Amino acid sequence: MFDRLVNDWLSGGTITLVFLLLLAPFFWGAVSAAVWTVYLMLPVYMVHQLEEHAGDRFRSFVNNRIGKGRQVLTPFATMVINVVGVWMLLLAVLYLAAWVDPDLGLIGSYLLIVNAITHIAVAVALRCYNPGLITAVVLFLPVGVWSLGVFTAVSNSPVTAHLTGLAAALLLHAVIVMHVRAKAAAAPR
Repeated sequence: MFDRLVNDWLSGGTITLVFLLLLAPFFWGAVSAAVWTVYLMLPVYMVHQLEEHAGDRFRSFVNNRIGKGRQVLTPFATMVINVVGVWMLLLAVLYLAAWVDPDLGLIGSYLLIVNAITHIAVAVALRCYNPGLITAVVLFLPVGVWSLGVFTAVSNSPVTAHLTGLAAALLLHAVIVMHVRAKAAAAPR
């Protein structure tokens, strides 16, 4: 069972994506604009994950281009990053935005924006497409920027809320980069 989760998390996410999109209209108007915006971030991220991870493209890209043929990103790490670092994080952000402070939804906004900028930076640095680049540009940048506007309109988000959201997104991406670099340093040449 655990091996199936590690190796086939994307299939479960794809089924969940369809259900989340079908449920979205029921939440419109039933929850605040901030909460609905965070809710939509999860299916948006799942569409991105389809481009990024179908056929194991992202992991293969990282291992071949960054790891130079060495396994620096394992199937287990890929699953943890996406299931825990994205799905569970966005679920936690949804609860926080609903029950603690709508401005905490900015964590999701900046997660999308930082991820998009990361994909663009890698494409520029390596002068090639990387899995996830298209949805990062077409979905993450516009949805991320739009969501910043939603949070500002809902609660006039203070600078500290933006900095908190940005710091959380940067921290998650930094942990991923540090993991890949540590695996690359430890991998036999």
